[in-house]
Amino acid sequence: MSFDNLLVERDGRTGLLTIQRPQRLNALDARTLDEMQQALLAFQQDDDIRCVILTGAGEKAFVAGADINEIAGDNPEAARRRALAGQRVFDLIEQLGKPVIAAVNGFALGGGCELAMACHLRVASEQAKFGQPEVKLGIAPGYGGTVRLPRLVGKGRALELLLTGEMLDAQEALRIGLVNRVVPADRLLAETEAILRTILANGPLAIRACLEAVDNGSDMTVDQALLLEANYFGLLSATEDMREGTRAFIEKRKPSFKAM
Repeated sequence: MSFDNLLVERDGRTGLLTIQRPQRLNALDARTLDEMQQALLAFQQDDDIRCVILTGAGEKAFVAGADINEIAGDNPEAARRRALAGQRVFDLIEQLGKPVIAAVNGFALGGGCELAMACHLRVASEQAKFGQPEVKLGIAPGYGGTVRLPRLVGKGRALELLLTGEMLDAQEALRIGLVNRVVPADRLLAETEAILRTILANGPLAIRACLEAVDNGSDMTVDQALLLEANYFGLLSATEDMREGTRAFIEKRKPSFKAM
């Protein structure tokens, strides 16, 4: 696939999406969001791709936010449509059915922070910065920031970030649970790929079940979520993955999973 603002690559069973608007600090405009949706749908439908890394081009920014030049002229209905369009792309990431890891190489502000939060895991460079500075522009987050941020870091900390618009460095983001790991900048992709190798060694059906159980269960009561988990547990017990995994454990060898 060839895009204007997105570089799409594959390395074995891993897809790599790099947002390429370095002249705009990789800010998200409508075209970039549309290209992301196309690329993600292609990865979702490709059985040879089992996981995805999402990052930004250059050394300064992962994604510095939405493209302010584009949104500045929006009327209320256009702004609402823009927010819904971005939310659809970010929901697609969250519900892809395959692990998506954000390799955050620099500024992840506004829409960039929201994009990272839509990914299942976040690995940050030591140089990364995070924040939701929309209030400084007289607007509020539109791509899920008021929804995902409280679920990741708690209501009080999320409101502090949303209401002050202040930035966090990578270590503080790690401390409050916004990112999973912080690594040296020159090791960012290597460390992200290492996490994915660990994930890919596990049963693919079990991985998908974990993703779906966490995603769907977060909107349920505890009892409903526990029943959903039990249902997945039951379904997985009928798979060849389960039989291979348990046999390998008993035989003290590494499993060889084949199911998708």
